Amino acid sequence: MNYEIIEKQKSLMPQGTYIEGIGMRKTAVARVRIIEAKENVITVNGRSLDEYFAKTQDRKAVQEPLNKSESDKKFYVSVIVRGSGVSAQAEAIRHGLSRALVKHDAGLRPTLKKAGFLKRDPREVERKKFGLRKARKREQWSKR
Repeated sequence: MNYEIIEKQKSLMPQGTYIEGIGMRKTAVARVRIIEAKENVITVNGRSLDEYFAKTQDRKAVQEPLNKSESDKKFYVSVIVRGSGVSAQAEAIRHGLSRALVKHDAGLRPTLKKAGFLKRDPREVERKKFGLRKARKREQWSKR
């Protein structure tokens, strides 16, 4: 199935060399490829950005690096993302897109770094401990 997505994205991509960035958040991993184009187009797993992310908050998170960079250049962005939930995937894409933009133009690094897009968010889910219901939740204690 993943090969079908990749082939579909290759057919949509404009010809030329691409720049790749890998972004991560929780267990989500996003492989982001950018190519200079006539307008900004973002495809995620073979679907459009609006089709893939239902929440506007997630769509904004993905587009933030392009908006913050204030570059006159437009990009075709191709993303393959897997793992974790939808919001974590959006943040992983933001991280990967920021890395790819910095590879394309090193002058964008201070702007994206100040916005916090180049740093991987280290927060992870705490593991469940034995004898407890969840990571920290215990059974209710009764004195009598």
